[in-house]
Amino acid sequence: MAESTFMLEVVTPERILYRDEIQFMVAPGIEGELGIMKNHAPLVAALNIGVLRYQTSTGVDKRMAISGGFMEVIDNGTRVLAETAEHGSEIDVLRAKAAKERAEKRLEVRSEEINHARAKMALQRAIARIRASEKPL
Repeated sequence: MAESTFMLEVVTPERILYRDEIQFMVAPGIEGELGIMKNHAPLVAALNIGVLRYQTSTGVDKRMAISGGFMEVIDNGTRVLAETAEHGSEIDVLRAKAAKERAEKRLEVRSEEINHARAKMALQRAIARIRASEKPL
């Protein structure tokens, strides 16, 4: 293990999506982005729908879309328990864009038959998936 790295584990109900040493990460917290580096103070935080960004131990910038959950930082390790998560490289961008368009159309309709809270969450998930699929700057 390099001196400036710590363990990141991203877990969903279906699988362990990622488990490796990283240099830093930024997670979408409920109250804003949370930046984590080695020797961070212990922390438990709720996560929002968004993009989790991290830099591997070899300096490669990566992204994944997550749909909320929790993050625990303790003993130079971070565990993300996400409802869903996808590596940016695995995302079907056309499908994500179609989901975004569907959600936007639902939100335009003013009807009691449309669950607007659910449509807003679908829109947030689609946007997160699109952003996670983009190449890091």
